[in-house]
Amino acid sequence: MKRRAFITLLGGAATWPLAARAQQPAMPVIGYLDAGSPSSNLGTAAFRRGLSETGYVEGRDVAIEYRWADGQYDRLSALAANLVRSQVTVIAACSTSAPGLAAKAATSAIPIVFQTDGDPVQDGLVTNMNRPDHNVTGVSRLSVTLAPKRLEFMRELLPRATVIGLLVNPTTPRSELVFRQMEESAGALGLRLRVLKASTKGELDSVFASLVQLGVGALLVAQEPSYLRWREQITALAARHAIPATYGQREYPAAGGLMSYDASVADSFRQVGVYVGRILRGEKPADLPVLLPTKFELVINLRTAKMLGLEVPTTLLARADEVIE
Repeated sequence: MKRRAFITLLGGAATWPLAARAQQPAMPVIGYLDAGSPSSNLGTAAFRRGLSETGYVEGRDVAIEYRWADGQYDRLSALAANLVRSQVTVIAACSTSAPGLAAKAATSAIPIVFQTDGDPVQDGLVTNMNRPDHNVTGVSRLSVTLAPKRLEFMRELLPRATVIGLLVNPTTPRSELVFRQMEESAGALGLRLRVLKASTKGELDSVFASLVQLGVGALLVAQEPSYLRWREQITALAARHAIPATYGQREYPAAGGLMSYDASVADSFRQVGVYVGRILRGEKPADLPVLLPTKFELVINLRTAKMLGLEVPTTLLARADEVIE
């Protein structure tokens, strides 16, 4: 082989890896939109686990761009629009219905998988659970609809309580809905409801101090990403003021709260990851029915009950899925 031909051959071979890389498809990008913050979020690890079940690993097969509202719901629209401008492949909108609604308002083209604690139809995420809107599907824990059941458990534990407090974040879009739902349930049980509002961590001290003045015998803490982030302070204040309180996620009784009742948070985030992976593989959101929980967990912290001087009925203990002693 002549020297010039040999050099040409070497030069061509050197460009082969570059050409091969140029032909490789771009790594898909997931936009992860959450109403909470990284410190309060319980689901990102479970979300990535669900992704891995479909063959996608962050950094290897897929990239994830995270956007956190830090409990500031008015930021969600701008965060969703930012993900759309970034041309992400699919959006996972998590923690409440608000991120999903923001994403849905921002795009009708990019697939959206929501994770909510509310009713997806009532909240306006989809019109049909079995056949969702064309670019939107997701997972619901139906936690908001469980609030009356939490009230029933509290009534069983504290049959003499006549005034129940409800702690809500007034900036949450559905705070009024939660209030109306709980007012109706409390009335049906012959209970009076007192609504207490806190949208910042600094307001919690004064809210708990007012419970005694209002004659509140027990407290229900509404589902709220910010509250979950502040769970150590909330459970400590409940203990300090000797207020029996019930919550959604089991992380509250794990932090010293009295009782919780909810579907598994981790499993719902894992299911979102699975759905996102299936969409990345080519499935359409409209062909993926909205997933609903099949199992709910009652968790009771017996140590806290004893500290509050409460005798937990054996009938209630028998129904508990987990008892912390």
